[in-house]
Parts: sequence; C-alpha cells; structure tokens
Amino acid sequence: MIGLGALVVPLFLWRVGARRAKAPRARVHLVSLAGRVLFNAALVVVVQWVVITHREGPWLLLAVLGVPALFASYTLTKALTVTSYEPPQGRRGERR
Repeated sequence: MIGLGALVVPLFLWRVGARRAKAPRARVHLVSLAGRVLFNAALVVVVQWVVITHREGPWLLLAVLGVPALFASYTLTKALTVTSYEPPQGRRGERR
C-alpha cells in the first residue's frame, strides 16, 4: 500500500500543478481582452465627443455615429447567431 501511495501521490500533485498553471492564463487573456475593449470604447467616445462638440456638417456627424454602430451591430449579430457543428462523417455515413 505504501508503494502504491508513493506512485499515486506524485501523479496527483502533478495534475493539480498542471491545472493551477492553466488557470492564470485564462485570467490574463480575459484582462487583456477587457483592457482592449475598454480602450477602444474610450477611443470611440472621445472621437464622437470631439466631432459632436465641433461639428462642421451633418455628414461628418452621421459618419462618426454610424460607423461604430455598424461595427457594434456586426459584432452583436455574429455573437448572437446560433450555428451548429456537425462532425465529419466517414465513407459510409458513420461518425468517427
């Protein structure tokens, strides 16, 4: 029993360490994505604010408000569209 425990415990500790090593990476990517989203949103707001307060004509205002709306609508449509995944089938139609 001691010999079996000596084999199982290092394996268990290795798996726990591997799981912990993966966890911080997911957080880093989330923070990085959130930072980029906030930066881009702030950039759009600043440009819109400058154009609205110092506007020269209606076409520039329409462009500054319309182009980000197009990007946002495309992103939302892509994110909310449900697609299905069908795995590839073999020669006789069976799944692998």
